[in-house]
Amino acid sequence: MSVFKSFGVNASGMTAERYRMDIISQNVANANTTRTEDGTPYKRKIVTFHEKTTDPTSFGTIFAKSRGMDVGDGVRVSHIYEDNLSEMKRVYDPSHPDADDAGYVWYPNVDIVTEMTNMIDATRAYEANATAFTSSKSMAMKGLNIGQS
Repeated sequence: MSVFKSFGVNASGMTAERYRMDIISQNVANANTTRTEDGTPYKRKIVTFHEKTTDPTSFGTIFAKSRGMDVGDGVRVSHIYEDNLSEMKRVYDPSHPDADDAGYVWYPNVDIVTEMTNMIDATRAYEANATAFTSSKSMAMKGLNIGQS
């Protein structure tokens, strides 16, 4: 992998992790939202990533794979979906304007501890990509300095 390709790989990782942090922040901000535009409680959102690849039908890609030199081009956000697996929180509060006939209010399925753990994970991944980017930049600069000698 060339040094310049590593810039793109690390930049795509930083972009994806920054986007993931934005979605986590949105989850935390809506942790108590009992009514969205469609009248239901907010549902937690989850981001998934996939490898970003070049055109799989190009000659260069096929040739690199056949020689065992297949290297990805970074990561991309592939999908953002609502978490339908974890349960909504049901709280008894008959004075709440969104309470049902039995006096219960449905709160979002956002767990602050989980979201903060995910935020720490995303922050560490972003920092790792930033460190790798800085190292690649340092290697490129040293290569340019060697060329000047």
